[in-house]
Amino acid sequence: MADNSYGGLIRDGLWSNNPALVAMLGLCPLLAVTTSATNGLGMGLATTAVLVLSNTTVSLIRNLVRPEVRLPVFVVVIASFVTAVELAMQAYLYDLYLVLGLFIPLIVTNCAIIGRAEAFASKARVDRAIVDGLAMGIGFTLVLVVLGAIREFLGQGTLFYQSYLLLGEAARGLQFELGGGFQGALLAILPPGAFIGLGLLIALKNILDKQLARRRALAAKAPAATATLTTDGDPASP
Repeated sequence: MADNSYGGLIRDGLWSNNPALVAMLGLCPLLAVTTSATNGLGMGLATTAVLVLSNTTVSLIRNLVRPEVRLPVFVVVIASFVTAVELAMQAYLYDLYLVLGLFIPLIVTNCAIIGRAEAFASKARVDRAIVDGLAMGIGFTLVLVVLGAIREFLGQGTLFYQSYLLLGEAARGLQFELGGGFQGALLAILPPGAFIGLGLLIALKNILDKQLARRRALAAKAPAATATLTTDGDPASP
């Protein structure tokens, strides 16, 4: 049974049902814009904003929309918020908007957003829809940033290069560079590098999940074995 508590929603978004590593949604922007950690963070924050706003709106109108037109209505809602986010980026983060380019308006086609609207927000209360949108958005953003950081570091020897485009002049201190003599791996910043990096992240998550499952199984067996010994009249310890 799914855990629909707030903690369960957060775990789903960040790990158990992460839209990028588990549901495999939103791969177009994930693979295209993650040439740097800054680009990944910018796209992730924009996607999170649209997720939260669209989830909230869909939850509010869920009892007013007829089932046969719900998907077109959801798309209109999402497109409206994507347009608002795009205009806000043009007004306040124009340089970053130029870097991300076409992928900001293409957020409207992100299957993670329409998927959460249809599968969760249309059936949930507003507070739960907001938590779900935040958790899914943050989980997606984390993958964007980590993948972008790996590709940027291996390909260019930098981390959070041009972070001031997103976070302002105070963020110049976040930039890290190995130096001009670094010979990066060109493959890392090319499209194949994105696929390889994402595959490695998915493999790492699967390994960690198996280790956690093994530990939980061992922890569950220990009390059962102790209870069996006690029932048979044997001492619990030598």
